[in-house]
Amino acid sequence: MTTIDIVGREGGRIDLGSQRLDDLAARIEGRVLRTGDEGWDAAVLVWNAMAARAPAVVVQPESARDVAAALGVARDHGLLLSVKGGGHNIAGTAVAEGGMTLDMARMREVSVDPDARLAHVGPGCLLQDVDRATQRHGLATVLGFVSAVGVAGLTLGGGFGYLMRRFGWAVDNLQEVEIVTADGEIRTADRDENAELFWALRGGGGNFGVVTRFTFRLHEVGPMITGGLILWGADRADEVLATYRELTETAPRELTAAVVMRIAPPAPFVPAPWHGKHVIGMLVCHSGSNADADLAPVRAVANPIVDLIGEKPYVEQQSMMDGTEPKGEHYYWKTEHLPGLSRGFLAAFRAGALKVPTVCSESVIFHIGGAANDHAADDGAVGNRDAHYLTGFAGAWPPGDAPDAHLTWVRDAWQTIRPFSTGGNYVNFQLTDDEPARTAAAYGPNFERLRRAKATYDPHNLFRVNRNIPPATA
Repeated sequence: MTTIDIVGREGGRIDLGSQRLDDLAARIEGRVLRTGDEGWDAAVLVWNAMAARAPAVVVQPESARDVAAALGVARDHGLLLSVKGGGHNIAGTAVAEGGMTLDMARMREVSVDPDARLAHVGPGCLLQDVDRATQRHGLATVLGFVSAVGVAGLTLGGGFGYLMRRFGWAVDNLQEVEIVTADGEIRTADRDENAELFWALRGGGGNFGVVTRFTFRLHEVGPMITGGLILWGADRADEVLATYRELTETAPRELTAAVVMRIAPPAPFVPAPWHGKHVIGMLVCHSGSNADADLAPVRAVANPIVDLIGEKPYVEQQSMMDGTEPKGEHYYWKTEHLPGLSRGFLAAFRAGALKVPTVCSESVIFHIGGAANDHAADDGAVGNRDAHYLTGFAGAWPPGDAPDAHLTWVRDAWQTIRPFSTGGNYVNFQLTDDEPARTAAAYGPNFERLRRAKATYDPHNLFRVNRNIPPATA
């Protein structure tokens, strides 16, 4: 009998009979793919080429029952398993090297109930799928900043975006999930049913099962908002950073603003004399009705190089940064949560940002806080609810470039801002080379409770190809 060589959960090799995969393919509505099959390349492709891996087999389920069948094979034969939603995670944990990958791309449906203000979302959906569907009704939920990001991974790690200051983290807007747990059971989880599982899912990443349906609460947003990008020369960084600090300390929850420092790309909207020079900018989104007054401090910083802030569709705002993160580049980030913007931090951030080695990379400060700080500590596992900003250095370069200069810049600049951190960080921005202690720091006091939930729902750590939460031991 022909066998398939697959990596096991404990690291050894397992000879799985090809008949077992044929039987699985016959039982499910979806597809079982092996190297060379049509659709294989798309199924294993991830956004960060630095994290590219090759599984031995891919299963593309079309239903929760398909997922349960695939999990049964992985569980019973001890296979290394991963789950791919959008494949946009920086660490590249969507694909298990040499193992089995569940690619959720065939479960990409969105159903909107405008009267109940709910959206039912498949695990293969991208942000753009949800935004387009909900904006037809003038509604939105909290998602990210780049439209090609997968909804599943973003949400399960917490999920922040332009609307989080008004409505909290993405998981704060999660009403219910359908999930297949490690034992193959298809469960519904919400604040009443399987409540501890639902708590753990809201921030605990993919550690507790495969979510096959997300139900989000929707809010009146758009279809038009005020947003965009404004840029100045980096020689004005002190003035811009001071303005940003003052702006964000008093900003209404309808306003989210981020600082970006980088080398200006040769983009059509950037005047040619500025191509290749250091610039600093603010990316803003105002989803309320008093935008002109609230953005007056930004306008007061005179003579920008570029001013693209204006009224625009919310879906356009959600996709305007897509071009800065093309699929197939190498990406390496280091980030921290901040309690505030001290002068010492701003000086360290500015100095690190000005040492950027490539036009593809950037340094960022995101204003969070607002409604994201409102929820009680036990309302979802997402940690660091006391943080008011997220900051970091995002290295990016073409696959042909030597990585050393980029890695060194990110790591060195990150070390200079660490003294100003809350001690926490965002789990969705972690890398595979981050120590387990960094994952624990992302959850703070929630981590041990998460370990207990893991022991209940995945005691054998079937779901380990992620920023892993090891099950608690008795």
